Amino acid sequence: MARFDVYANPDPADRTTIPFMLDVQNGFLDVLETRVVVPLYIRGRFTTRVRNLNPELEVAGKAVIMDTASIGAVPISDLRRPVTNLADRQLEIQDALDTLFPGY
Repeated sequence: MARFDVYANPDPADRTTIPFMLDVQNGFLDVLETRVVVPLYIRGRFTTRVRNLNPELEVAGKAVIMDTASIGAVPISDLRRPVTNLADRQLEIQDALDTLFPGY
């Protein structure tokens, strides 16, 4: 598993609104049984965007919004094959994480 891999949402009931999960966990922590992910909402289903916190990304031809404030951990066993990797959008993704968790 790699940082910035995108996975299909493991919860079928939520997939119409949140089709993907973005892995934001450091790759050096592969010994853990969970991965830290951020939900990716379909653009039209996410209503309250905050500048820098909720970048718009594209996955599998779909415009999605990163819901950074809903970050959480899921078991690795729930994540199947990655759909894509968004490492090319690292600056925007990291900016969103830094907006949520500012350094001092």
